[in-house]
Amino acid sequence: MNGMDENELTVSGIRGDDEALLRRIEQEKSKMYGIAFSYMRNESDALEAIQETVCRVWMKRKSLRQERLFTTWMIRILINVCMDERKKRKREKPIPSEQLDLKVTRNESIEKLSMAEEIMKLSPNLRMVIVLKYYRDMTITEIADLLEKPDGTIRTWLHKALKQMRKDMKSGEEVTLHEQMVEEGWGRG
Repeated sequence: MNGMDENELTVSGIRGDDEALLRRIEQEKSKMYGIAFSYMRNESDALEAIQETVCRVWMKRKSLRQERLFTTWMIRILINVCMDERKKRKREKPIPSEQLDLKVTRNESIEKLSMAEEIMKLSPNLRMVIVLKYYRDMTITEIADLLEKPDGTIRTWLHKALKQMRKDMKSGEEVTLHEQMVEEGWGRG
């Protein structure tokens, strides 16, 4: 089993091999954590959402018909878990600055902290598009598939998010926000 690729692990996992399924889920843990954290806004809630997602994936694994869509299917379950939990709470807690998941050097700290604060001000849909695009390095098409929305909707949300952030940021630079984010290593262009 050591030499199995993603597809083989997925197929084996769906057919009942618990070890293969867990190894396949493990391959996506970084992506899952980033998405869960962006919704839940703290580590313990994000980890709880991931745990619930793993349980649901395990219970519903035989319902997946196309193995190549495993990651999209699993992340859709994760997003639904996060959204359900947020609906239960009916209120948002502001994220404490010490919990921001940033890899910041002293030279970049002010710019990235400002950027992260602007991202946190966005509505959940706009924030998710920014996180997936610039933190998780996903393409517009991948985001559209994941969120089950047309490419045009994702482009519109991305445009709105960048426009809102640009408006809110107090930057006199002539470089666009998109260029600034790409230049600072927030994802590919």
